[in-house]
Amino acid sequence: MTTLKEKYINEVVPKLRDTFNYVNELQVPKLEKIVLNMGLGEAVRNPKIVEVAAQELTLIAGQKTVVTRAKKPIANFKLRADLPIGCKVTLRREKMFDFFDRLVNIALPRVRDFRGIPGKSFDGRGNFSMGITEHIIFPEIDYDKTESIKGLNITVVTTAKTDEEGRVFLKLLGMPFKN
Repeated sequence: MTTLKEKYINEVVPKLRDTFNYVNELQVPKLEKIVLNMGLGEAVRNPKIVEVAAQELTLIAGQKTVVTRAKKPIANFKLRADLPIGCKVTLRREKMFDFFDRLVNIALPRVRDFRGIPGKSFDGRGNFSMGITEHIIFPEIDYDKTESIKGLNITVVTTAKTDEEGRVFLKLLGMPFKN
């Protein structure tokens, strides 16, 4: 079992039960999945960039990525239907806990001038989304071999019912929110 999962079971669950007065242990919020998404607008001009981004996202996530394709053509963006424009991966179970642990303890502290994550990106149902402007903050990416710096969207899906429950839950797991 990973250290983050042990922390969840031994520390987070009792604190959440006391804070929100849950009657049943199944009411306590838990992580469902983490979705990593890389949208690549420049893939219209340079299709090779999607392959490179997919390889790098596979290194970051530890799981093979899926290349996303355009659903319909948009003439203003010179976009044709079924053209590859990004990649994504959904993490669950052990890989999800491993990624969350690496994100909080290794990657986020490597961000320049990092002072915490704004806690305003909740969706109203306890799920949290954030964007990272430089994917090179992850130690798996070799800075010298990357051609261009790409952005990355991370969505943490929880079973929390409200934003406040989700915020307290993620803060107890170690997410460094601003006050």
